[in-house]
Amino acid sequence: MVDRSKMAQQFIQAVPHAKALGMELIEIGNGEAAITMPYADHIVGDLKTGVIHGGAVSAVMDTCCGAAVMSHPSTPTGTATIDLRIDYMRAATPGQSVTARATCYHVGRSVAFVRATATDEDTGKPVATASGSFTVETKPGSLTERRK
Repeated sequence: MVDRSKMAQQFIQAVPHAKALGMELIEIGNGEAAITMPYADHIVGDLKTGVIHGGAVSAVMDTCCGAAVMSHPSTPTGTATIDLRIDYMRAATPGQSVTARATCYHVGRSVAFVRATATDEDTGKPVATASGSFTVETKPGSLTERRK
């Protein structure tokens, strides 16, 4: 039996952009995941205000959604983003980490659907929300095989 949670954790630790952004998997299992990204000067998008760049927020949300899919009991050995819509609600508070929480709420034959929210430490109010669809790879190499 494949330990999906361990596989998702190993995947996140191996992804270069996740390392560069300091992402840390804090919860995983049963189609849910949470990843935190600490505040750092190299991910600031506005030097005047010190606000984290929206691309970094997007990256942590996308990575968290993928981890939620990988940890779902009925899914895969792998996944990839098909579509991800992100709605930014407000700027993250400068100096604070951002935490994304994602839930994989439906898995079809070849597509999984996920919702996520990113918050900072300040108020717990959303910085951004996301909804997306992700590939479902049920066997190693199956997505590659379908594309041939």
